[in-house]
This record gives sequence, structure tokens and C-alpha cells, in this order.
Amino acid sequence: MKSLCIKTNNSEIIHYLLEKFAKYNMENVYFSENQFRIYRNVIIHYTGNQEDEFTYRLSEYLTECILHFYEEEILRRILRYNYFYFDEEEQESILTLIHSMILEQDLYLSRDSLIWPEILKYILEHHNLVLAGFVNFRLKNYEKQLDQIVDEAVSKFIIEKEYSEFIHLLKMYISSQPPMVPFLHLIYVNGESILLDENHKPIPLTNHSIKAKYLSDITFSSNDYALNTLLNLLPSRLEVHLIDPEDEFIRTLESVFEDRVHLCRDCSICTTYKRFQHVTI
Repeated sequence: MKSLCIKTNNSEIIHYLLEKFAKYNMENVYFSENQFRIYRNVIIHYTGNQEDEFTYRLSEYLTECILHFYEEEILRRILRYNYFYFDEEEQESILTLIHSMILEQDLYLSRDSLIWPEILKYILEHHNLVLAGFVNFRLKNYEKQLDQIVDEAVSKFIIEKEYSEFIHLLKMYISSQPPMVPFLHLIYVNGESILLDENHKPIPLTNHSIKAKYLSDITFSSNDYALNTLLNLLPSRLEVHLIDPEDEFIRTLESVFEDRVHLCRDCSICTTYKRFQHVTI
């Protein structure tokens, strides 16, 4: 017979485990819940002869329980301890970013692989499991991985914040200056920008301007000079001809120049450059 007594005073965890065990699709499994001294105990017994399968599945359930109930708490603790200088709102934004990263990078299996073997090893050798104590003292590798995820999220948060502040600075500058030209074309092809005036004459890209100071700390790509030129000329309307798909640079232009930007994908200029691109390739 194999038995495990899981100790916790968290009512939600107890309810979660009892529901899990109630759906346990194995014969000879019995479970109960009672109070003993300082802990409420969830006790599960197995009286059959497939102990390996029982312990594997029990380890899976406890892994899911830890991910569900403890991971958020650990992430918040790491944030508060390592990044105390972020205010509450910023920490919440970082947590949202962490959850998004975990989903995007499909990190469940890697986190699972750091918890499940530790639980399996423990319940093969012990009959009592203080759940909170196990999480706090037996899952150091798991906590290290969460630490790395938090570090990555903080770095991403800082970059996005700097980018947002940069865009805000440019928008303030643009709104404070009168337009210098009424109309410009920007052809976006092979990840590069070509500027034409309203008469379709090429405009040289420049970095020799006081406006270049706005690009001194944050750069996007080789299109920095194009953005700098646009900051000098400040068109009332910017017609962007997309030969390539819309990307970060184009979205930056839309953020900075807002309703001055108009995207075009199918005009005579677009057709000409698409043909030229096809011939070049």
C-alpha cells in the first residue's frame, strides 16, 4: 500500500486536490481530508499493485497544483526582492508581460520538468508532504528558472518603456513645430526607405542635423536616417508605399506622425517598385 499525507491550510488547494482525486481514474484509490494539529491534511491511499503509475500520476497532480497556486506568489516575491524600485503599477505590468512570455514561449514543459521529478523523488521516500515547505525549500532549480524569466521580462519592460518615452518625445516635438513641406512619399522596399518629394524627386537622407539628437540613444534600423530626415522636413502628409510588409519601423512612423501617415500598397509608385524588386530578385 502507498499513502501520502499532504499538509496545507489553504482551503482552495484542499478543494483543488479533492476534486482532482475524485476524478482519479484508477481502482483501489481512497482519499480523505481531516484536521490534525496545525495543518489540514489531504490523505490519499493506494492499495493496488501499480504503485509506479499511481506515484507518477500523483506527481503530475501535485505539479499542476504548484504551478496553479504557487507560481504567481514566487514571481511576485522575486519582483519585490530584486526589483523593489519599480512601483506597484510597474510591477503589475511586468507580471502581465511575464505571463505573456510564458504562453508565447510555451514554457510549461520546462517548468514541469523541474518540479515533477522532485515531487516523484520525495513521495517515493516520504509519507508526509508539507506543501508550502516543499515549494520553498525543495524547488531551487524551478525558482532559478522563474528568476531568469523575471529578469528577461524586466529587460523587455525597460526597453518598451524607453521606446514609449522616445515616441512620446518625438510626438511632442512634432506637435510643437509647423510643417516644413506639404507632402512626401516614402517607399519601403527591402527593409530600406526611399524618400521622394511631391514631384517624385529623390530626397537625400541625412544625419547632419540637430534633430539627430532624438536618435542618439535609441535606434530602430538603418532607417534611422530616414526618420531623422522626416523630423527635419515635418511633412503635413506622408504617403508610405509598402513594397515590403509593415514592420516595426513602419509602426514607429505611424506612432510618431499619427494621422499624417497614409499607407499605400497599390498605386503607380507601388507597382513600379514592385516590378523593380521582382527584376532585381
